[in-house]
Amino acid sequence: MPAVLRRDTPRVTIAPKRERYLTCTGDLMMVVIDFEDGPMDEADPPHSHPHDQTSYVAEGEVLFTVGEETHRVQAGDMVAIPSDVPHTLQLLTKTARLVDAFHPVRDDFLAQE
Repeated sequence: MPAVLRRDTPRVTIAPKRERYLTCTGDLMMVVIDFEDGPMDEADPPHSHPHDQTSYVAEGEVLFTVGEETHRVQAGDMVAIPSDVPHTLQLLTKTARLVDAFHPVRDDFLAQE
């Protein structure tokens, strides 16, 4: 499959002060999420999904809880989240940018585009 440059990928508001944009192949999805609603007093509600996920913190500082473990991560750090494991995040800084990869592709995200 030839490479596809997605310079003008539409941004989708997923919650107040939270936006995402994405690109994908048939099997892999990359999602950039910009947060501007921190710092947060408490974590978002936990959620899980059948997709493997990795998250790269491009900006900011975040508490990630994956299963029973909580990790304080900052720009340059990565987190791996296996499929079906409950996880959540809490922003420790005013803004943050996460770059997430999902396998397989999240059809629920594509439906919102």
